[in-house]
Amino acid sequence: MTDSLVVPEDTIRTTVGDLELPRMGVVEQVWETDSIPIDAIESRAADAVGALDFASVPDGGEVAIGAGSRGIANLPAIVRGVVAGVRDRGYDPFVFPAMGSHGGATAEGQREKLNTLGVSEASVGCEIRATMAVETVGETPERGVPVYADENAVAADGIVMVNRIKPHTDFGGEVESGLSKMLVIGMGKQKGAKMAHDWAVDWSLRNMLPEITSQLLDALPVAGGVAVVEDEHDDTTLIEGVPASGFLERERELLEVAYERMPMLPFDEVDVLVVDRIGKDVSGQGMDTNVTGRRHFTINEPEPESPEVKRIYLRGFTAKTKGNAMGMGQADFAHRDVKENLDWPKALINAITASTVRSVRLPPVVENDRAGLLGALGTIGPVAGDEARVLRVTDTMRLERCYASAPLIEAARKRDDLRVVAEPGDIAFDDRGDFVAPSPGED
Repeated sequence: MTDSLVVPEDTIRTTVGDLELPRMGVVEQVWETDSIPIDAIESRAADAVGALDFASVPDGGEVAIGAGSRGIANLPAIVRGVVAGVRDRGYDPFVFPAMGSHGGATAEGQREKLNTLGVSEASVGCEIRATMAVETVGETPERGVPVYADENAVAADGIVMVNRIKPHTDFGGEVESGLSKMLVIGMGKQKGAKMAHDWAVDWSLRNMLPEITSQLLDALPVAGGVAVVEDEHDDTTLIEGVPASGFLERERELLEVAYERMPMLPFDEVDVLVVDRIGKDVSGQGMDTNVTGRRHFTINEPEPESPEVKRIYLRGFTAKTKGNAMGMGQADFAHRDVKENLDWPKALINAITASTVRSVRLPPVVENDRAGLLGALGTIGPVAGDEARVLRVTDTMRLERCYASAPLIEAARKRDDLRVVAEPGDIAFDDRGDFVAPSPGED
């Protein structure tokens, strides 16, 4: 039976006419990085605990360690190191999911989300306590916005957050994605996340996060957090303990470092961007709006100045996102695999909580890759197929190697920060009309 929601390749061909496909080569970005050796990750995380402030935690007291849902490199080793560091200092650690509404907004779903990321009781060496129950621990002074926190964390003698510092996909500010956001939204569970995103429509997260962070630091025994910064390869390049007293100030400084190390598209002007996969383990918005330049799909925020991407064709999801389609609304065309594998309830819960429902709008669905590429090329204006600036990436985190059309290959030859790895050739398709070449980020 024909799926009426999937547009056949023949229909696309009839519509766009005799459109020539670009020839594609491979470019590689030249990055100088200094990642932490894998075998040193756990000990570095344990050492970072030494910078935290446990003055209010009694000997043998329970310390709640917040772990989130992002695809942070070496997350199990980092959390395991923090657990060991807390235990070595005479406290009793447990881990709790600090991920807002992720995992379907259920305790079991959040526990499973951590497990998918490799964080289990066996892998980190302590109990994991998952609940969606929260307590109201205060309210903001001027607006009277309630401040929520995980019930298990509130009951603990101390709290430590573990998170990556990085540019946020929904807003820009002195503090974006990191320890403070995890404290406010992640630890607030579904109720706190919904509150924050509701208010963010009129009161930007850039203003809200510092104020509510200060409220939580005053109300709860937060010892601090272990901050992680990743390099362009998404490898761990910095692990640092930040005491509660330095949360906002130090996070501002680390955000500047994260911006400098963030991988971006190798070209600012792209006619068609092909994205092989989106997922919550890639970005909170499935594909990072800092990379795609499509921040208008989020809350009350202007577009970044670059890049300029005319069309996006989306091919699928990461395995770890488990069908959460957050971010697919940024795309202009989607492969049928996107429609067939998305989990609507999970995506909608996330979108409603974040007040970003445009991000889960289903784009026009096409039968195969050839149809998706033709459809995108047919809507970029009077640009011949062989002149189109086409880029294909694995996802918005893995950008070291990209397939690039001939005009981009020629531009890359003139730049010291790019290397041409493969010369342009005809695109190969299989019997289904899908790309034969693997994702550019695969070995």
